[in-house]
Amino acid sequence: MTNSAPSRLGELANLFFKLGVIGFGGPVAHIAMIEDEVVKRRQWLTREHFLDLLGATNLIPGPNSTEMAIHIGYIYAGWLGLIVSGVCFVLPAVLITGGFAGVYVAYGSLPQIAPLLYGIKPAVLAIIINALWGLAKKAVKTRQLLVIAFAVALLTLLFKLNEVIALLIGGLLGMVWLHSGDKHDKPGDKANFLIASLSTGATLKASAVLATSVATASTVANVSLWQLGWFFLKVGSVLFGGGYLLVAFLQGGLVQEYGWLTQQQLLDAIAIGQFTPGPVLSTATFIGYVIAGIPGAIVATIGIFLPSFVFVAALNPLIPRLRASSWTRAFLDAVNVSAVALMVVTTLQLGAVTLTLPQAPFVDFLGLAIAIVSAILAIHFRINAAWLVFGSAFIGWVASLLGYTR
Repeated sequence: MTNSAPSRLGELANLFFKLGVIGFGGPVAHIAMIEDEVVKRRQWLTREHFLDLLGATNLIPGPNSTEMAIHIGYIYAGWLGLIVSGVCFVLPAVLITGGFAGVYVAYGSLPQIAPLLYGIKPAVLAIIINALWGLAKKAVKTRQLLVIAFAVALLTLLFKLNEVIALLIGGLLGMVWLHSGDKHDKPGDKANFLIASLSTGATLKASAVLATSVATASTVANVSLWQLGWFFLKVGSVLFGGGYLLVAFLQGGLVQEYGWLTQQQLLDAIAIGQFTPGPVLSTATFIGYVIAGIPGAIVATIGIFLPSFVFVAALNPLIPRLRASSWTRAFLDAVNVSAVALMVVTTLQLGAVTLTLPQAPFVDFLGLAIAIVSAILAIHFRINAAWLVFGSAFIGWVASLLGYTR
């Protein structure tokens, strides 16, 4: 690991641009790829530190994987690293989505890349499983934490809890149960607990206020760049829950409230966000281009991603203080194991969709074979995720040429 600042920035740029290019499969897959690169291969962070960042990131608005990239950039190369890692991670998705938007506006249709995605999805599932195994071994330190993980997973499955609510329940349960009640806490413990409470509470309160302002904004006849940027800035500031909540905001604001997009245009924008690599929030780039061309794409992109940089810059310096307190350390440990539990739930759901068929034989055997081989290559031979993604995409393309369809 070099000490030169330019060298570190170059490493960050190369790594996160590559991850942005191969980052199919959503935030869970992105986090798995990031963990493989920065913990296992480069050893920039310990797995415990990575889990702390993951737990903290889950408690603030914005795309988790992008914020993880920003956190790591800040830790490895300071403020410039924060900017370089975040920008390089989202740039491939933005450029690819912008390119598709140009084709869409010019020709009124979307290119078909379903065969490539067919091969990629099972490989991404294997990449996630590989990362989950390592994270779970580090996060589940005690039997109590294992019980908390099962409880959070069960509550999420049974009651469809919001991710943030599930994490807070897990964290508060851990803070009460795991804290030993030692009367010899450090003098700063209460202050650190107050910091954690205020930062989480302030974030949730700000989210509620901004969500209300998004929902009640007045309808405008013409779209200015300022209005477009302000809309996406507000959405980026309140976006708990990932892509599903994004769809709700876009439907309510852009289609029903403002009438800036038709229903079909929104569906096409969401489709683009789903089958391009990188964060799904690059959907904003597509929408911005459709509404106001290249300037609209730039403004919408900056608006939706900027809050993530601000939140991480504010949160990162607090994490060591949270770890130093016995109360907040218990809270953070429980949040970490709860985050892993949520990743397991998401992985099971992805697996059910990816490896099953709606008709007999009900199991996609080719997809299952791709997943198993990819898992063996990732876990036993430590093959880089990039090769797994590109190789599986090639298999999907060949399968389509041979007439194989799901």
